[in-house]
Amino acid sequence: MTAPLGEELARLAALHGVATSYRPAPDRTVTASPTAVTRALAALGVDADTPRAVRDALDARERELAARLLPPTVVSWSDGPCAALTALPGGTRLRVETEQGEVRDTADGLPHGVHRLTATAPDGRTARVHLVVAPPRLPTPPRRSYGVLVQLYSLLSRRSWGMGDLGDLGELADWAGRVLGAGFVQVNPLHAAVPGAPTDPSPYRPSSRRFPDPVHLRVEEIPEYAYVEDRAAAERGARLREAVLEKGELIDRDAVWEAKREALERVAAVPLGPGRRAAYRDFVAGQGQALEDHATWCALAEVHGPRWSDWPEELRDPRSAGTARARRELADRVGFHSRLAWLTDTQLTAAQRTAREAGMAIGIVHDLAVGVHPSGADAWAQQEYLAAGMSVGAPPDAFNARGQDWGLPPWRPDRLAESGYAPYRRLLRGLFRYAGALRIDHVMGLFRLWWVPQGQAPTEGTYVRYDAEAMLAVLVLEAARAGAPVIGEDLGTVEPGVREALRARGVLGTSVLWFERDWDGDGRPLPPERWRADCLATATTHDLPSTAARLTGEHVELRDRLGLLTRPVEEERAEAAADTEEWLALLTRLGLLAGGAVLPGGAGGGDRSAEEAEVQALHRFLLRTPARMIGVWLPDGVGDRRPQNLPGTWDQYPNWRLPIADGRGRPMPLEELAAAPRLQRLFDVLREAARE
Repeated sequence: MTAPLGEELARLAALHGVATSYRPAPDRTVTASPTAVTRALAALGVDADTPRAVRDALDARERELAARLLPPTVVSWSDGPCAALTALPGGTRLRVETEQGEVRDTADGLPHGVHRLTATAPDGRTARVHLVVAPPRLPTPPRRSYGVLVQLYSLLSRRSWGMGDLGDLGELADWAGRVLGAGFVQVNPLHAAVPGAPTDPSPYRPSSRRFPDPVHLRVEEIPEYAYVEDRAAAERGARLREAVLEKGELIDRDAVWEAKREALERVAAVPLGPGRRAAYRDFVAGQGQALEDHATWCALAEVHGPRWSDWPEELRDPRSAGTARARRELADRVGFHSRLAWLTDTQLTAAQRTAREAGMAIGIVHDLAVGVHPSGADAWAQQEYLAAGMSVGAPPDAFNARGQDWGLPPWRPDRLAESGYAPYRRLLRGLFRYAGALRIDHVMGLFRLWWVPQGQAPTEGTYVRYDAEAMLAVLVLEAARAGAPVIGEDLGTVEPGVREALRARGVLGTSVLWFERDWDGDGRPLPPERWRADCLATATTHDLPSTAARLTGEHVELRDRLGLLTRPVEEERAEAAADTEEWLALLTRLGLLAGGAVLPGGAGGGDRSAEEAEVQALHRFLLRTPARMIGVWLPDGVGDRRPQNLPGTWDQYPNWRLPIADGRGRPMPLEELAAAPRLQRLFDVLREAARE
């Protein structure tokens, strides 16, 4: 298609990483609208509203790039030469101030880290830039392993206060490592949520990705709680637990937080002992400005509400004199929220320690959401790094003709580069404090993101590019320091070359069984030997039907009841049944399924239901693939039919509010899960298949 954009606007956009077209399919190109391009440029500080403004901006950008000696951040992989430095004019002098405090006159043999580099060319041009020196690849899992996938809030025990907590996570990890032989437990994002009534239950629209949410605390495991006499909050927590487990009510995160906040206020009134006080002070000092900003936002939100854009003008700037004054006036509340961050960090660290002590090679796999809520703490504290007036989403595709707007402000790639990716580095370093591995939601966002102008439909967006090499280098650097593998969620439409670039740096992909077909051939299910090795392989995820629902066709019936189907229900049923039958036929040909029971070599005999045998066979299939990690969706182990999240719904379905349940929908606490024969039989199969 011929672009309706002027040539100069197209050139200007290209020089700032703003796309003027995209390809939803290999044989189709869609041109971005001039509005999308000019709005994206405006969010990057570039005026392109008039032809004259475009010419001026283009001239300025071309002069800037021609005069530039080096980009603001330079990447050097430690296994080879740095292309940007080798391209410098002969005779250029270098001075490197390393992260470790050394000063060198060469970039050769530098330690891993983010250093400051000054380059002075013979013609007098000087560049002072950030130099990221990273190992060539991420650490890979120490050995092939299988593990458990779970949404933590859904994992209630007989001790939790109405939703799963970090005590439950530690208990699950301890049991799964010691009894099931699991190598990891993967959880949903535990980032801090935006407070409100009601709170957005989605863990993928957090207030802060940098700090976890204290709603996950196991209050009784805080040492100071032993000195709290009033236990009314605990009684409320017990009633919330029983409402979910015994009465079938939905998880009420807001009510859980109200009970926990009341208890935590009393805990905070208990003085810390000398050792605990020293540990807390070390935490506060180590987290620095980021923690002060987060705690200040939390304190201000208690007074002025959670939408910082509605606060008094002087408080909308985290660096203003008014904010500094308010921070002093609210010092007690700032201290309270800082202490909650420390307590949560402490319990997260304890959960990872428990997992490793239980024999897990990896431990807890944490999940990094793709962005933050525009009203939250990170959006307030990091305004300089975010693109004002823009939102992250997805373009129209075969599955969603209207595109998607996720309501998350994107990072500005130019500001990230100028800072040496400082906020990104701090974010990763914070998560790796307690993560055995990290899953990155929508990992393609390291390369480009679909920016949607505020007030426009998602179809009116365009892609904006990030320096993928720099984003990957920082990721590899911080993960290597922590010794933690990284899993990229790379499902859906992926730009050519992205998976290859991720694999080259050791980032594992995500492969979901039902989507693994020979799309370049006959479209049939992909045999196990043709799966990629560098991935986490699963039968389902939190956004997809449970395996039992897919096998029985109940996922189609659910969408039909909610009016979400775009075709007659008979067509949907037939297509779903055909899809399932193709997979079951492959399992039969491979000798993994016969006569409604697992063939000899499985555990438990032939008296189980056909559905349970099929679930087992699907997981035996996953272990036939070369995938480095095999994930078992915990609800699959007890026959749960319900998805935790049904994309495309808001109030039609209780997304993010369901406890794990058996096949009849009866909630199952952790204690029952651990004793469930069906779950034990599934992991017996996994253990045996892993030994073959």
